[in-house]
Formats: sequence, structure tokens, C-alpha cells
Amino acid sequence: MTVTLADVAARAQVSPATVSRVLNGNYPVAAPTRERVLRAVDELDYVLNGPASALAAATSDLVGILVNDIADPFFGIMASAIQAEIGGTGGRAGGERLAVVCNTGGSPEQELKYLTLLQRQRAAAVVLTGGAVVDAPHAAAVAAKLRKLGEGGTRVVLCGRPPVPDARAVALTFDNLGGARAVTEHLLGLGHRRLGYLAGPEERSTTRHRLEGHRAALASAGIEEDPRRIVHGRFDRRSGYEGARELLRRDRSLTALVAANDSVAAGACAALRDSGLRIPEDVSVTGFDDLPVAMDVAPGLTTLRLPLTEAAARAGRIAMAREEAPAGGIGAVRGELVVRGSTGTARD
Repeated sequence: MTVTLADVAARAQVSPATVSRVLNGNYPVAAPTRERVLRAVDELDYVLNGPASALAAATSDLVGILVNDIADPFFGIMASAIQAEIGGTGGRAGGERLAVVCNTGGSPEQELKYLTLLQRQRAAAVVLTGGAVVDAPHAAAVAAKLRKLGEGGTRVVLCGRPPVPDARAVALTFDNLGGARAVTEHLLGLGHRRLGYLAGPEERSTTRHRLEGHRAALASAGIEEDPRRIVHGRFDRRSGYEGARELLRRDRSLTALVAANDSVAAGACAALRDSGLRIPEDVSVTGFDDLPVAMDVAPGLTTLRLPLTEAAARAGRIAMAREEAPAGGIGAVRGELVVRGSTGTARD
């Protein structure tokens, strides 16, 4: 059933003219009234200018790129590669598109807010990057938003994010589980048996999949998991530093630290140095992603290289309909192990 401007007015208990003024921003409206109208718009999922089905051929020149943290090189690299692909035919200014990077700060509420705003703006495309929040109510809310975007003619692409069933979204998924398993197997092959794991936020799909890969490698080698050897934190250098110090406090006999990403690994390396330990002579360290920092730390970081630029560029081309989507709407992106000086043979 189509939601009309009159429906919004009735829900907000204002006149249709007031709703129009709030949405068009062309007339001052008292803050409480404005908030009431916007809340009604959200609750009714109202789309400007009529039913979404009639807007399929009338999307704007706007492309939204959602990232968790633009200051994180992982997301900066992907946002840059996606934006470089924005363009081509169809824009009203010579084919250009306006790319808007939406920084959610990892907040589920902000993610939903940006999706709602992009729906209202009738965005031509939306690309969501990075892991998803593993929470059933939030996942259902995101799926509903993505369906609405698709119904309105917006092309939706997920890059480095799990597929969303029945959401009309193409998904380029990263093999986080397989990559993490390969990293841990490399350490096990060097003789390490006492491994600490620096995990990301517990609620993130990326965290869970990489931790699953680590656990699978340990299980395959017949090593029982020790919960004391796992700490969770943010995907940043500070969490790596603090997490490594905590792991060393719990078990000074660790011979290797497996970090959820390269930024975390860089922090772990600093913590080891401050603790008087050598890398890799005393403790080996691994990362994930192969960000620029992986080659800047000393010694260079053994890590799992993900083709971030290539995958994001492909997501941008699919979003612009300049490349066909993978069969079934899902494409797997695999990485490769890069061995550098931060890992060496275990010494008991």
C-alpha cells in the first residue's frame, strides 16, 4: 500500500503543508514539530514524490558509500576505489555521479539512518562495505531498507559483507574464514602451539568469521582452544596494543600473536617491544588485510592480503551497471598469504 504525504501528516498530527515544508526545507518549522514529522516519515517509510515503483527510472545522481570508519585504511582504500568508478552515462552533468561517503562509526543506528536518507534522496546506487552487525533485529531492519531501496530503483552492492537474503543486493564476500585459517596454519607449520588471538568487536561478522578460521586451524592440529588466549577489541592500533599487553599478562609463554587485522597487529608489535620481547625471535606476529602499515612496521608483517582495491572497484562498476553481477548475485573474494619477517620458527 502506497504511503502518501497525507498519511504522514495524520501520523504526525500536522497539516500536509507542514509536512511539505519540513521535507523541502523551504520554510522554518519549530524543532519539536519537525522532529515529529521526521519520525512519522521514518515509521511509515515514506518516499518523496510518490510510490517507489514509479521512481525506478527517476533516481538521482547520488551514490552512497557506507563505511564503518573512514579513518581506517581498510575503509579508506575501498571508498577511494569505489568513488573512482562512479561516473558513466546517465548523469545530468555529462555522466558524472556524486559519491557521498557515509561514516557510520560502527553504529547500527547510524547505518539505518544513512540508508533511510539515501532512500529519500532516491540514490542511484548504494555500496555497503565491511562486516555486518550480527544481530537479528538489526539484520532484519537492514534487509527491509535494502529491499525498499531496490524497489525504488537503487542498485545495492555489498562489498566485504555477507549476503542479505531477498534484498535485491549483489554481494562480493571476503573469505575471512579461509584466510584466517591459512594464517594460523602458517604459524602451526612453524611449530607454534601457544598462540594468542587479538579479535575484533564481538558483534561484527568479520570478527566471527576470522575467529572461526583460527579455531578451525587449531582444531585440525589437535590443539584445544584456551579462552584465556583470546581478547576482543576494536579494529585499531590501540586495541592491539592493550590486547597484547593483556594476553602477555595472562600467559607470558605465548610464542605467537594472531591479530584480526594489520592495524591491531601494529599495536601488538609495539606492545611486544615495550615488554622487551623481540619479533619474531621471542614472539611471532601476524595480521590480516595487507594494509600499507604491514610493510612499514619492522620487521615486515606476515599477513593475509585481500585485494581491497580490486574488489571495491568491481563493486563500483556493478553499482554503476558497467559490469555484470556475479552468477546468483554473490561473488567470493579470496586472499593470499604474504610471509614477511614478523613470523619465525617457534622456540620453546
